[in-house]
Amino acid sequence: MPLDPTFVGRSYPPTPVYQVGREKIREFAAAIGDANPAYIDLEAARALGYSDLVAPPTFAIVLSMRAAHQVVMDPALGLDYSRVVHGDQRFTYTRPIVAGDELSVVVTVEKIRSMAGNEVITTRGDISTPDGELVCSAYSTLVARGPEAAT
Repeated sequence: MPLDPTFVGRSYPPTPVYQVGREKIREFAAAIGDANPAYIDLEAARALGYSDLVAPPTFAIVLSMRAAHQVVMDPALGLDYSRVVHGDQRFTYTRPIVAGDELSVVVTVEKIRSMAGNEVITTRGDISTPDGELVCSAYSTLVARGPEAAT
């Protein structure tokens, strides 16, 4: 079933505020195997000019995945999540995420297209502070594989 193209431009409500914690940053850094001292040691982060532990660049996925859930689970979109593969992920930052940040995400459907029998959807999750400061935008492309051809 093709995705509903009228969803392009649709934004979903902001996610609840997520407070970035030191231990979450440390756990994430350990999970991705990055021992950068700024991710795990407060003094090392402060020596680099950060107010607290700084999150690895891909930490934004923790927040953006929660927001993207609103899109992929919207029954009106027509996305069969059992056929989805992750096509692309990228982040653009205005500043790093640090421990103590309180952040919320508004996700918007940027593009829907058909390609080689597959449906492709691209979303943008704008990660901001409660007072509206944009910290990061997370772009995600999902590919819903088309039905398998009968043999």
